Amino acid sequence: MTGPLLFFVLPGRRSLKTQWICAPFQFHSVPFCCKRLLYCVYQTGNASESEKEEANLAKSGLKSVAATHPYRAPSKRGLWQRIVDHRVLYLMFLPVIAYYVIFRYWPIVLAWIVAFKDLQLGTGVFSSEWVGFDNFRMIFEDPEIVNVLRNTVEISLLRILVGFFPPIILAIMFHDLASNRMKKWLQSAVYIPHFFSWVIVYGIVFAFFSTGSGFVNNVLAWMGYTRFEFFLSESWFRPLLLGSALWKEIGWSTIIYLAALTTVDPQLYEAATIDGAGPIKRITAITLPSILPVITFVLCISLGNILFAGGEQILLFYNKAVLDSADVIETWVYREGLNRLQFSIGTAVGVFQSIIGMVFIISSNFIAKKYTGRGIW
Repeated sequence: MTGPLLFFVLPGRRSLKTQWICAPFQFHSVPFCCKRLLYCVYQTGNASESEKEEANLAKSGLKSVAATHPYRAPSKRGLWQRIVDHRVLYLMFLPVIAYYVIFRYWPIVLAWIVAFKDLQLGTGVFSSEWVGFDNFRMIFEDPEIVNVLRNTVEISLLRILVGFFPPIILAIMFHDLASNRMKKWLQSAVYIPHFFSWVIVYGIVFAFFSTGSGFVNNVLAWMGYTRFEFFLSESWFRPLLLGSALWKEIGWSTIIYLAALTTVDPQLYEAATIDGAGPIKRITAITLPSILPVITFVLCISLGNILFAGGEQILLFYNKAVLDSADVIETWVYREGLNRLQFSIGTAVGVFQSIIGMVFIISSNFIAKKYTGRGIW
């Protein structure tokens, strides 16, 4: 940065000695250096004898500097040479790599192997018999699988529909809130439920909607109405499920949108306000287009989880009375794979979910790039 800075800062009518002395500092900036040196040579031809002598002295100083500090082009070092040069950093990063290889990638490899074997606990993964696609055939021959897949897709789409827009609206509201003190209090209030386990969330929902001592049923009884069995009603199961999930995760989902909103230039809002744009116009013309890449990313990832309906939460909320509308892939795997010790079938279901998720992510990314120009990659 020194060379271009000196080139613009120093005026052209300074003494030739000053210009020649400044030339070495511009040496690393070749375009600026060439212009300055050519200008100095031109001025030397029209200068007096004393100025020429000063210029020659400065020129000899420049040559000595160039001789002692020759220019070296950056060398093209290979990957292994760069690793050796930064070996301390790579050694510090080694535990992270080991963690992901052992606990993330290796289980994926084992899952793909087990999905095509008849796993027996006594023989282990690699000694079990290969059965090909028999596990997948048994999954799709099960009479319950059609209803399970339908419930999974329906609940997943409802989760996306219910949980996609509220975090965006909440993030915009937090971003436009004038009082920082109030913003911090509200953010903390909506972030805290994310750290509750689903057991605690179920306990809170049960305290409100249980038949015997639930707050809602107590209010209904006080008003003269009959107590209602919320947890045994198929029409109320999904609203309870989606409402509790939204309450738990809405605050945490706003974090990524708030981070994206911090990158928006405040001068855009000021200019829009001067032009007469109202709050809604500023949101539609500035805010939403600015965070569109983040919105696209979140939507694509959400569609990739289309076959993951939140099994942990559903296992706590569902019962036999609502099984027809609550049975999803995760609960089916828990019932068929774990309870009946059919681990290969449960693993095959996981592989099937991963393949469908990958297809949805690639497809949604292609559609998003085609119509919005934004995508994950």
